[in-house]
Amino acid sequence: MKHATAEALPDSLLAPSADVLGDYWPGIQIYYPPVKYAPALGLYEDLEQASQRFKKHAWGTTSHTLIFDLEDGCRQKEMSRELLRRELPKMPKRKEVQVAVRINPFRTEEYEKDLKMVRDLSDHIDAVMLAKAGEAYGSPEIRDLSAVLVGLNHRITIQPIIEHPKSLKIAPDLMQYATVKHVVFGIHDFSKAMGIQITPRRWTEELAYFMNQVLFEARIAGKGVIGGVETLIGQSTMPENFVEPDDVRRWLDLHGDEESRVVYGHACEEAAMGMTGKQVIHPSHIHPCKVAYTPSPTDIKTKSAILKAAIEADALLGGAIKFNGEMLDPPMFGKALQTLLRAHALHALADTDTAFAMDVLQKLPAQVVRENWPYGMIL
Repeated sequence: MKHATAEALPDSLLAPSADVLGDYWPGIQIYYPPVKYAPALGLYEDLEQASQRFKKHAWGTTSHTLIFDLEDGCRQKEMSRELLRRELPKMPKRKEVQVAVRINPFRTEEYEKDLKMVRDLSDHIDAVMLAKAGEAYGSPEIRDLSAVLVGLNHRITIQPIIEHPKSLKIAPDLMQYATVKHVVFGIHDFSKAMGIQITPRRWTEELAYFMNQVLFEARIAGKGVIGGVETLIGQSTMPENFVEPDDVRRWLDLHGDEESRVVYGHACEEAAMGMTGKQVIHPSHIHPCKVAYTPSPTDIKTKSAILKAAIEADALLGGAIKFNGEMLDPPMFGKALQTLLRAHALHALADTDTAFAMDVLQKLPAQVVRENWPYGMIL
């Protein structure tokens, strides 16, 4: 259904494509230490031990993104860079897993070394996370880093980490570059800079004001926001066959520990606020956060049914329908469409459902597409 007065999507964009839907989201990002400290031995791994661990754990991760931290969480920086040079080219490429490198603050000595490594491994890196983004030199940090990365590989994106009120103040400037598709809210450094004593269980409330500011600026700019890192580590690990909310909650009630319930609750809050990713530090966090962020099969089925009912009633752009005892109108149809597109962005939408979502997009004016999904092609 195309309206003669509406600006419709060009026919060349009607087939499912990355241009219209945008890139896949960062999703659940796990910090993977390149060279790890072994408390039991009281020393760091050597390159051979780190290489064996890399093949055992990094290759088979269930997270959406692997973050190799070369900044605050890394003590053996030179050895870590050497490990990545050796191992990243050998790691099997998987469409559903991105590789991100967190580099040191702009124009520091370690930053220059990190950048040299990124140049050497540009074909194997999807995103560069810039620590302390904008704190020293402002938005030109992103401009200069963008110029370097575009010359290496146009696919590489930048994820600035907002870790200071200075960065939050210039957030719109940091987000203006095409290389920036998502920003990270670095809750621990940010709270330290503000002098706010956050707690592992209530940080989403304690930093809500600033988190909302980041989300507000990102939404205007059409960028995503990657949520906070949890520090609680429990003893339980949720099985990956639990994907429906009721099953997840039942497992958490019966088998989960308090830490898992807190982490899952925070992830649900962030997902409800529209965040596009979340960083975790422990493998047991991956699945609870994935199911919190990713629409469930039942949710996808329900939202598809709503859109089909809207199309049948010719109410997609104007009008209302009754669905399961509730009155729904175009804003609700837009939210239903967002659910399908969110699932696609997190590698959780079947091909048939993706084709249906594209068919719905085809029926919408470009302005409505922009309103519902700012992460795709800028029309």
